[in-house]
Amino acid sequence: MPTRSDAHAARATRRLPVVAAGAMLAASALALTACASPAASDDAAGGPAIVATTTQVGDFTRELLGDTAEITQLLPPGQSAHSFDPSAAQLLALSNADALVVNGGGLESWIDDAVQASGFDGELIDASTGIELYGTDDHGHGVEAEATGGAHDHDAGNPHIWTDPELAERMVENIAAGLSEVPGVDAVVLEQNEADYVAKLDALDQWIEQNIAAVPVADRLLVTNHDAFTYFIDAYELTFVGSIIPSFDDNAEPSAAEIDALVERIRATGVEAVFSEASISAKAAETIGSEAGATVYSGPDALYGDSLGVEGSEGQTYLGSQLHNARLILESWGVTPTEVPAALQG
Repeated sequence: MPTRSDAHAARATRRLPVVAAGAMLAASALALTACASPAASDDAAGGPAIVATTTQVGDFTRELLGDTAEITQLLPPGQSAHSFDPSAAQLLALSNADALVVNGGGLESWIDDAVQASGFDGELIDASTGIELYGTDDHGHGVEAEATGGAHDHDAGNPHIWTDPELAERMVENIAAGLSEVPGVDAVVLEQNEADYVAKLDALDQWIEQNIAAVPVADRLLVTNHDAFTYFIDAYELTFVGSIIPSFDDNAEPSAAEIDALVERIRATGVEAVFSEASISAKAAETIGSEAGATVYSGPDALYGDSLGVEGSEGQTYLGSQLHNARLILESWGVTPTEVPAALQG
């Protein structure tokens, strides 16, 4: 089977220790706004209480623990992780939690305040520990920043590490290592579930790589809604033409000059597709696509970036979201993907 480029493969390292929760300084008290969030696992019977922040780390945690723990996910599907206010009920859940699982890398800029407001004093598990983050150069392309060292390292770089399945595997290993230190976690279940899920992530990575390898490098062009796919682009040697929102933060707004410049790049490169994201309004993407003469992928054909999809959607799980994204990108290049491996079906 094809393998990653030497430069990409060299970044893979052994499992790294998880950073323990340290003293966190809050800038201000959080407003206790009422927000809907996924309910805690109803099947857990007497297991430890785990809180996970984003949809991705929530999914990873459920894959690792199954129904052996009470898992509360703070962010609902479709909710941006960049600006979020936990509700009073969520802060209460955090105050009673044995562990808190975060994406890290500065994604959850609100987490320090939430920890202080809730009085959480359990195990902090940072899924980004030891992963080298990317910043951006003047053209929005990924450039190496630094390895992350804590959940509240807000300015470290691009935190969207899960878009590369190989880095998602590192996140899962970090989470599993942290959970193994939590009293009450079933070590046997955790170890077996980790092995099973990592095997699926390997199969996902190989399937995406094999399919993209069939496309000439010069034709691997991508335009997205915001700068969330840097790690995916790097992993599979795509050319990033640009993003509608030239920022890591999906709440930012593009200027008229930035929109005009992106339209010109799309025309100059011959890009045929502009991808919106499921958690972001498609209005700007549709405007740019219309001006540039490119097909806009939105609605059920939008990519899953900052958030997984609602229950019943193709992006309900991390694996499903990545298969969905890769399939649509390949189809935008005129490629029919091969059959999904049996390990990833169902």
